[in-house]
Amino acid sequence: MQSENSPAGTGARRADPAAYRIDTGAARHGIEPFALEFSGSGGEFFRVWIVNLLLNILTLGFYTPFARRRTAQYFDGHTLVATSPLEFTAQQRKMVFGFLLLVAIYIAFKVAAETGQETTTSVLLLAGAALAPYFWASAMRFRLSATRWRGVRLQFTASWGEVYRASWPVFAIALTWIAVLAAFAVLAPEAPEPATPAARLALPWLSVPPLAWLLVAGALVATFLCVVRLEFNYKSLLVSKARIGAQSGRWKPVYRNFVRIWLATLGVFVAGVLVFIMLVAALVGGSIAAFAGGAKPMGPGMVLVIVAAGFAFLFGMLLASAPARAYRQARMFQLIWNNVGVSSIARFKCSLGTGRFVLLRLKNMFLTLLTLGFYRPFAMVSEYRMKTQSVTLHVKGGLDQLAGQLAHQQDGIGDAIADAVGLDLVG
Repeated sequence: MQSENSPAGTGARRADPAAYRIDTGAARHGIEPFALEFSGSGGEFFRVWIVNLLLNILTLGFYTPFARRRTAQYFDGHTLVATSPLEFTAQQRKMVFGFLLLVAIYIAFKVAAETGQETTTSVLLLAGAALAPYFWASAMRFRLSATRWRGVRLQFTASWGEVYRASWPVFAIALTWIAVLAAFAVLAPEAPEPATPAARLALPWLSVPPLAWLLVAGALVATFLCVVRLEFNYKSLLVSKARIGAQSGRWKPVYRNFVRIWLATLGVFVAGVLVFIMLVAALVGGSIAAFAGGAKPMGPGMVLVIVAAGFAFLFGMLLASAPARAYRQARMFQLIWNNVGVSSIARFKCSLGTGRFVLLRLKNMFLTLLTLGFYRPFAMVSEYRMKTQSVTLHVKGGLDQLAGQLAHQQDGIGDAIADAVGLDLVG
């Protein structure tokens, strides 16, 4: 296993270029295709993963920035792009500072919320919403500038004005729901307090006029479209404003491509949920009716059974959504890596199979559950390998054209916040 200071390993650095060059007719026209490779293994990464897990437990989570750096170094160091490995060069102290600042912000919010400081909580929420684009852009600057290929750092060069203009869907969603709440106050004023608990439960729903529900439906549709638009804006900004040396990224997808993928994902999700409900109905059978027809009052055991059934249902719904999440990830990966490039001298092509990736994700979930989570590092490696090795880089005029000036590394706060909210690089 490689040392932390040499993540790529000797074997990766001495790789034979001919092993990754694809023999096609394109090479005769000055375009060389190179298949991306991942040289890591599940067993090797398991040793990194288990040490990270144990140290995180022992330090109550404060080993997280060190674990993230070791993980990034492992995956980047074993990823070969046109025969050369990537390198993750982020300074550890900056990642630690960003993580501690994130923890401090979270603690301040929790203290304000639990001590009844509504004004402070509201201010923190509003500040968080206003600063979310800043955090995202800081994360992208940090991550790209911490990634190096052939001695060249990547950069994210978007201005703050461009970042906030791309973030308009966030503010559109907030304004939409503020308007809906205001409309509810007008269309459904408070009714007198009902006398019985059943009436108290039913009256709020029955007293809302159809027009108000129509507004809610419209707001949900608008929110969906804004979420899709936000993802499109951020990914397009990330690619088009990314640079490697003196070369900028090239972006071709359009908004409707993202809408189609999200709608298809919604269809897969609904189908998965329906299958899950039918399976539950078939397994449960008449159990509910039998319980309802019993003469004995509900005791503590029955309450526990109902609570356990509720948790099992929520967990089952999570499993039912797994095919949809894997489907969306595969389709989005295909769309992006088939339509991005580096200036006019390089482009990418992707051959990832959607069905194969969904089946791999389902197999990994099953084995992870069966092993109580210990299959997780093997699952991460297998999915990363399938995605990475489905991408081919086509370079026009030789690899040296991708070299240029280095990017200045930024601070680590954005990286910590991006990890908390699940942001990642393209695809």
